[in-house]
Amino acid sequence: MIGPIIAIVFIIIVATLLLKKFYPHAVLLIAGLAMLIISMFLDFKMPVLLKSAGWSGFDLFRLIKESFGKTNAGVGLMIMAIGGFVAYIDKIGASDALVRIAMKPLSLLKKHPYIATTAVLPIGQLLFVCIPSAAGLGLLLMASIFPILINLGVSRLSAVSVITACTAFGIGPASAITASAVGIAGVDSITYFIKDQLPAVVPLSIVLMVTYYFVNRYYDKKEITGIAVKEDTKLEREKAPSYYAIIPVLPLLLLIVFSEIFQLTPIPIALDTTTAMFISLFIALIFEFVRKRNLKVVLESLSIFWNGMGNIFKTVVTLIIAADIFAKGLISLGFIDGLISSSQGIGLGAIGISIVMVVMIFLASMLMGSGNAAFFAFAPLVPKIAVKFGIKTTSMILPMNLSASMGRVVSPVAGVIIATSEIAGVSPLSIVKRNIIPLVVALVFLLIYPMI
Repeated sequence: MIGPIIAIVFIIIVATLLLKKFYPHAVLLIAGLAMLIISMFLDFKMPVLLKSAGWSGFDLFRLIKESFGKTNAGVGLMIMAIGGFVAYIDKIGASDALVRIAMKPLSLLKKHPYIATTAVLPIGQLLFVCIPSAAGLGLLLMASIFPILINLGVSRLSAVSVITACTAFGIGPASAITASAVGIAGVDSITYFIKDQLPAVVPLSIVLMVTYYFVNRYYDKKEITGIAVKEDTKLEREKAPSYYAIIPVLPLLLLIVFSEIFQLTPIPIALDTTTAMFISLFIALIFEFVRKRNLKVVLESLSIFWNGMGNIFKTVVTLIIAADIFAKGLISLGFIDGLISSSQGIGLGAIGISIVMVVMIFLASMLMGSGNAAFFAFAPLVPKIAVKFGIKTTSMILPMNLSASMGRVVSPVAGVIIATSEIAGVSPLSIVKRNIIPLVVALVFLLIYPMI
């Protein structure tokens, strides 16, 4: 048991450092390498390399190189393409156009402010499928729907809490967590989205709506908030025509139309997420050319896409690689075998171990302020656990996928919480206080959902 005990010590150290806001990429990478070095000296089973460097000391760094190669050739490229596309549609105003149209139904609920507030949740979640940037969507909703909710008579905290909750479920083929999940589970992104994610998220969204309705109404009666709303100077985007709203939805439409589930063409055609992103990008470029009639400006705008890809590489893709090394370190120390043995020893079984992993990721996401970091660190451990217990990988990966993004919504250090609190003129902890009850209720429902 020495290996699993050392692994637990490393998990505690990593959690402590992340709580103190140490750079997560470095913390995960160095912790992973340290665990691999200890495993090497203890003569534990090391990760298998495609090709050894000839000396075990150099093999540790070759492991990083192979992780880069594997990630960049697959899920890394997909996530970078998603990031570049999101940056581009944000710059040309297509994201704003989609939000403007999606939020129009709220005008029908002017006489029922708390119903209008909770109605933001399903609409915002649909937007999050197409605009998979938590902070980005949060800022868009702060610019568009936040003033409307305030004018309806709800408090700033009620308004900003439901806006942040719109990012509670990281689902859809454009989500970085989904991209990682389908890679680990070895399934098609649209199949996973339609058959696994949607059936779970629909009841979860209803639970959130009901809980937020009562929680926000209770707190608004109890608290008096007299803080002035700060003007947002960060949202300087072009105002695009309404028809631009179709652009953010294009990748999703393409993937659904040309998927194995909805094969609507006489000749079988299957699109992957990365290809759909590039097709949508060039359609967006055509939209821009028709609108601006300036070829030089339109071609130069492509740099926004490349810059978006680069930003995602240095933040998300490198985090996946660091988390992959961290996961390999845990596996080499026998953490998974120890966890499985302990679970079987106390009679937890497959359901019990799933609950442990889901809660662990939820808490890690709260600590890190990043659902991606938490998921990328622990999700690679799932296939081995699933095989041991004889269950489907997706049945374990799905609740972990959802709990990772849920934990971010109750993290005071999450980008979406910090950005929206700044605009609303409230403290991040005040938003977390509003979010904690609905999200914990949703987490409990997520844990018992497979048994219903």
